[in-house]
Amino acid sequence: MPTVDQTITYLEMTARDQLVPGRSPPAPVELRELDSESVALAHSTYARIGAPHHWTERPEWSLDRWRDQLGRPEIRAWIAWVDDRPVGMVELERQGDGDVEISVFGLIPELAGRRFGGHLLTVAVRLAWELDWPASTRTRRVWLHTSTLDHPHALPNYEARGFRVIRRVDRPREISEPRETRGSDL
Repeated sequence: MPTVDQTITYLEMTARDQLVPGRSPPAPVELRELDSESVALAHSTYARIGAPHHWTERPEWSLDRWRDQLGRPEIRAWIAWVDDRPVGMVELERQGDGDVEISVFGLIPELAGRRFGGHLLTVAVRLAWELDWPASTRTRRVWLHTSTLDHPHALPNYEARGFRVIRRVDRPREISEPRETRGSDL
């Protein structure tokens, strides 16, 4: 497999009033929460979002591994739907001391650059600040990371929504050719 250089950028938001909402999308977006029975949908949507960006770990997961992930009490995940089609995914992970990581965020390639990303990120950040997590403290920080292998709009979207860069790490990464994924007529 070829190796490429990548920069991983870590960003955070430390107060809910730092959120700068994105513009309204060109079509309504509905979020439907996933559970441990939604593993096939989670797997296929994640694979479709991540294929062009070399997201390699989770496409290899078995459905049982997805079921375990979605069944963890510190994980909440949603699929974004437009016109009754799955078009994106958000996964939040509650961590110690009130941190919430946006551990998965993305749109299918056909929606990139069409004003859905800013809206979906706004919704994800609001969920991270507002969710009632079992037996936990209030959210004190929302954070995420992105890579130069992700879509070129990712980092500008995070910064436009109010996230600030806290660290950058340069790291080589082995990549494989993107897998073929089923298209959409969106």
